[in-house]
Amino acid sequence: MQTQILWIAPTLALLLGYALGSIPFGIILTRVAGAGDLRQIGSGNIGATNVLRTGRKGLAAATLLLDMAKGLAAVLIVEAIFPGEGLLAGAAAFVGHCYPVWLRFRGGKGVATLMGIVLALHWPIGLVYAVVWLGLLATLRISAVAGMSAAISAPVAAALFGRFDLVLLLIALALLVLWKHGDNVERLLAGTEPRIGRAK
Repeated sequence: MQTQILWIAPTLALLLGYALGSIPFGIILTRVAGAGDLRQIGSGNIGATNVLRTGRKGLAAATLLLDMAKGLAAVLIVEAIFPGEGLLAGAAAFVGHCYPVWLRFRGGKGVATLMGIVLALHWPIGLVYAVVWLGLLATLRISAVAGMSAAISAPVAAALFGRFDLVLLLIALALLVLWKHGDNVERLLAGTEPRIGRAK
């Protein structure tokens, strides 16, 4: 009986984290705004970069902020209800964004959601993440390079800040971000990856 009780908090943390992470804000916002089905536009991805291809910068910014907010909210809400389970909720939220059951497990690439997660877990890591991501985005204007670099910076920053309890998880999430960017890596190697502001 005691063993069953011990599993309640982790299980609920996983479920709540996944549910929050799997909310497809990009699809919801573009549909409400009459911009069509995001999955039929550009790369078909549900994230902010593809929303930008609709020509609606406001929608893209809102998608980015909401995708980031759901990662942050998953950690903070679960941590408030079940102290010590925020890390688990963050991981579940990330998986929920990348593989939402509502979209037949075809979700986003997780860059914005991961930023929200690291901000909630340890804000200095989130600050490093933001600087790397936004800095490279502003200078190179290649979303994939900025996003992958930011994801890689998270476990490095965690180690530098002495948060070794977060390193393994952040390495795993960074690897998943890289995996989700497989097509982008191929285009980068071929020299055909588009820059922000240009059509795919």
